Order: sequence, then structure tokens, then C-alpha cells
Amino acid sequence: MISLKRLSFFAFATLFAFTCATYASAQQLIKVPRPSQKAIVMQTIGVTDVTITYSRPGIKGRTIWGDAPATMESRAKGEATLDNQNERQKGEPIVPWGHVWRAGANEATMFAVTDDVLINGQPLKAGTYSLHTIPGKEEWTVIFNSDSGQWGSFDYDEKKDVLRVKTKAETAGESQEWLNYTFDPVTETSARVNLRWERLRVPFTVEVNDIKGKTLTLARATVAAAKADDWRTPYQAANYALNNKEPELGMTWVDLSIKAKETFQNLSLKSIALYNAGKKSEAMAMADRAIAKGKADKANTTNFEKRVAGWKTGTT
Repeated sequence: MISLKRLSFFAFATLFAFTCATYASAQQLIKVPRPSQKAIVMQTIGVTDVTITYSRPGIKGRTIWGDAPATMESRAKGEATLDNQNERQKGEPIVPWGHVWRAGANEATMFAVTDDVLINGQPLKAGTYSLHTIPGKEEWTVIFNSDSGQWGSFDYDEKKDVLRVKTKAETAGESQEWLNYTFDPVTETSARVNLRWERLRVPFTVEVNDIKGKTLTLARATVAAAKADDWRTPYQAANYALNNKEPELGMTWVDLSIKAKETFQNLSLKSIALYNAGKKSEAMAMADRAIAKGKADKANTTNFEKRVAGWKTGTT
């Protein structure tokens, strides 16, 4: 039988442990400012999202780039990082040439892509990577490493590299106080990533191949997952397919949309698809059906009616 004294001690110990755990949890919730603030930049190329998560160190009057003096080199072997503020002596460069650098501050910079891409023409699989660099006077190495959860480059392991590409730094006209990443220029199929700090700009290109194929793959999955009464999803997919020379697939999806619910939008889209396929009589019948539905639903059918009138006169 447990004594009252022992029971009281057990209750006190439990309460104490709970209080400590609650206090520790509360401590974890406290957010304090960092000298190098976190930033996220994202660019969509086609349907592929490219996201870079990093921290932004400032120049703060320090020497950023340069040769590592002998005293500094003695602290590292080979290309190992020298990016340690606790060991850095006054006047030593923040980023010495020839040593791995986290390309930011705090945690290693993170680079994530939702689809396979090309980096400076070299393939990189969809995924999340830590981004490191090896700066050089003449040439830089940009590294994509599979260990995406590391602090800085202190535990960087070359064996976990997925891709290394070469690039050349460019000299900018103005000094950039806080390190930043930008996407510029951007095209329909690519974007140039620019690491910008002090007077240097370090670029590399992200390119997406077969955007149409990736979009259709995504559309197929999205249509397949749509609810039976969802007419908008297959309608949007049909619209993309028909506008990108996939008439058979587009017709299949517009029929799915009509099956879910007849609307002026999907009926008129099918009418246009039929007309473009050379099925003029079927297109006209579908157009009449679309206009009637549109008027019943008080939709704006004016432009479509003008288009149909052009079909009849041969002016469209």
C-alpha cells in the first residue's frame, strides 16, 4: 500500500516535470531576431516551382572576398569551409577563395525544385538540396548536395553531392549590403538565378524542358482526382489541351466537364473545338446549345455570338 507521503512526493514530481516541460516548450516558441535574417524567393517556370531559402548576411564594413592568409588556411584541410565567425580573426575575409561556403548564413542555403530541371545545362532531379559554393577568382563551383538539413557547410560531405556546375562571377556597378538571390531574367522556359553580395553577382541558369508534357501530366492527375460534379477542373484542362494542339485529349476533357455539369463555358468550348476540327454543322448545333444555356444562366454571350456569326458568314 502506497503511503500518503510517498503519494504526495509522486504528485509533486509529476507536477514539477510537467511544469518544466511546459516552460521548455514556451522557450522554444520565443522568436528573437537574427543578425542575418531569413529570406525566401520563389519563381515558377511553366508549372515548375523553384524555391531558394537562405539567410542574408551584411557586409558591415568587413572584407567579404579574398585569399585566406596562412593562419586561416591552417584551420582547414583542402576545400573545407572556413566560414566560422567564432574562429575568424579581424581582417580575415568572410568568404575566402577556394573553400566551401554555405552561400548565405546560418543554415545552409536550401534549393528546391518540384520537377526535374537543368542547371547550366546539367540535369538535376526534382527535390530539395543544400546549396553550397566554392568561390574562385576566375571561376566558381555551385554545388547541390543531398543533405538538405545541415547547419552552414560545417558537415558538408562531398560524397553527398548530386551536382556541381561551373560559373563565373560578374562585377556589379553598385555594392549590395545584404546578400540576396534574384531570378532575372526569366523566360517561358528558364530563369537565371543571381547570388548578389558586395560587388559580385554569381549567376546560374535553371531550365525546364518539355513544359507542355509536364503540364499535361499534372492536368491528367488533377482531372483524375476531381470530384464527379467538378466541371471546372476538366474544363481548364481541356482549354489548355485545345490551345496547345492536343485536340483529342481536349475533347475528352471537355466532354467530362459537360458530363459533370452543362455550362455556357464548356458548351461553347466544345463548339469551338468542333469548328476547328472541321465539323461545322456539329459546331453550329453545339453553339446554339451554348448560347441558349448562357442566356438562361444570364452569362455574357456577346463575344461568342459574334464569333458564331462570323462562322456563318465565313469572316471568322
